[in-house]
Amino acid sequence: MATRFEIALYGDDPVALRSAAEEALDEIQRLESKLSLYRPDSEIAHVNARAAEEPVRVSPELFRLLEQTRQLHEETEGAFNITVGPLMRAWGFVGDSGHLPDPQILEQARQCVGMNHLHLDADRQSVRFLRRGVMVDLGSIGKGYAIEKAAEILRETGVSSALIHGGTSTTFAIGAPPGEEAWKIAIERPPHPGPLDEHPLTLALSPKGERERQAVSGKPPAETTTPAMPLAIVSLREMALSVSGVSGKSFQIGGSTYGHVIDPRTGAPASAAILAAVCAASATESDALSTALLTLGVVGHQKISALRSGMRTMVVEQPRSSGESLQIHSSGIEILNRL
Repeated sequence: MATRFEIALYGDDPVALRSAAEEALDEIQRLESKLSLYRPDSEIAHVNARAAEEPVRVSPELFRLLEQTRQLHEETEGAFNITVGPLMRAWGFVGDSGHLPDPQILEQARQCVGMNHLHLDADRQSVRFLRRGVMVDLGSIGKGYAIEKAAEILRETGVSSALIHGGTSTTFAIGAPPGEEAWKIAIERPPHPGPLDEHPLTLALSPKGERERQAVSGKPPAETTTPAMPLAIVSLREMALSVSGVSGKSFQIGGSTYGHVIDPRTGAPASAAILAAVCAASATESDALSTALLTLGVVGHQKISALRSGMRTMVVEQPRSSGESLQIHSSGIEILNRL
């Protein structure tokens, strides 16, 4: 999935913990081979290659995930859309850092985007594209799904205290570290003006918890164990947190940043917000909904935050003028720093 997955675990049996972690990471590797757009032998690649010609039977696991993406698409009024792949190609974000698209190519791509072009046959467990040029891309949900499945394996093997993350943008907490009520995750403050940092999540640990930082990041002990001026610190226990931003794959022209999260409704990079965070019981849903919230921005914040009971959300807009504070809207996430 072109990112790094890491697990930190607590327990009395190091051998059993290592075995559980390896099993969980093997599950992520299995899902990579099934869901990745970039692997020619993956199940998704097979669907993309054949579904415009004929119905393609898929595994029950993939069919259920595709059904879930359709539900999320409806709930977010189209802000979450797994058929956005042609637009990603037009903007140069498939295998590259992006560029301004040719208008004709962009318009052709827009014609191929839409869940209405995707037919799911529950009786036959098959997928059919109703238009040539349609492409399914699970990049906005696959990482969260993999983390959720890996966490299930950790629980099944008896792990009661663990933290797993993928690319520091989605993380899931099982239990809590010894002596603590929850895992603490910092959301780094985006610099302004300018694009976001590439890695928006950071473990926020007390000095006694420095070994968790080493386990998750692989970095040696630092003088300080919390990020400078975090935007927020989120307590997680049996919950997932996902953060989406306009950085990562992005490019700048004329002082404007064009990020790799594409608004499927407009065909252009999302510009309503610069950061969105969603805390939910499901890592699959937090991954998808943080993308949708980044796309919708403040106007969709209330709708997204009300989709699930107990969900916590935050959306950040760029300051309206130089010298102003970040425009932050939060539901259930305490903001530490608005400057």
